Amino acid sequence: MSYRGPKGRLIRRFGEDFTHSPKYTRLLQRRPNPPGQHGAQRRRLRMSEYARRLFEKQKLKAIYNISERQLQRYMREAARHPGPTGANLLQLLEQRLDAIVYRLGFAPTIWSARQLVSHGHVRVNGRRVDIPSFLVKPGATIELADKMKHNPQVEAALNARPDDLIPPYLALNREQRSGRLLRLPERAEIPINIDEALIVEFYAR
Repeated sequence: MSYRGPKGRLIRRFGEDFTHSPKYTRLLQRRPNPPGQHGAQRRRLRMSEYARRLFEKQKLKAIYNISERQLQRYMREAARHPGPTGANLLQLLEQRLDAIVYRLGFAPTIWSARQLVSHGHVRVNGRRVDIPSFLVKPGATIELADKMKHNPQVEAALNARPDDLIPPYLALNREQRSGRLLRLPERAEIPINIDEALIVEFYAR
C-alpha cells in the first residue's frame, strides 16, 4: 500500500519537497538535532551501507507514491530491459499516468495526480483511463476531461508550473489542457534527486 500519512513527515525525513507548497518550506531547513523531544540529547549517526540503500528505496517510493510490491514489480521489469537497471526503473516510473499528469502540471502533487486519474478525469488518446499505474507509451496524448479543464485547482496547479519545469520529454498545451509523451526520458532529464544505483544494490543483496 502506498503512503497515506502526513506529507510533512515525508518531507522532513527525506529532505525533499514532495508538495511544492509554501507551508512545507520550513520543513526543508536542516536542523542541528534529530527530531523529537530529546533530539538535542541525541546525535545523528552515520548511515551504514544498508541504511543508505534502504533510505534511497524508501525515498523513491515516496516520490512516486507507490507500494513496496509495485516497486519490486518495476524492478523485475527494469532488469529485463537492456541498459542500466536503475535508469530503466526510473523510465518506467516516469511512464506512469499519475507521474505524467503531475509533471505536466495538471496537479500540484503526485498524490493529487493519483486522485485525478482514479476519479476518471484523465483521457489517454481520447479514452478514459482511471488506473494511476497505467504506462503511457511514447507518442500518446494525455488530456483532462472537459469538466475538469477549467477546474480552479487545475488552473492553480498549471499557473504554478512554469514552462521551464516541464521536462523536455513532455509537451504541454496549456490552452487545450493536454500533453504528449514525446519519447522515453534520459536519466539526466528526470527531475528527481535519487541514487538509483543504491536501489538496485538493495534488491540485489
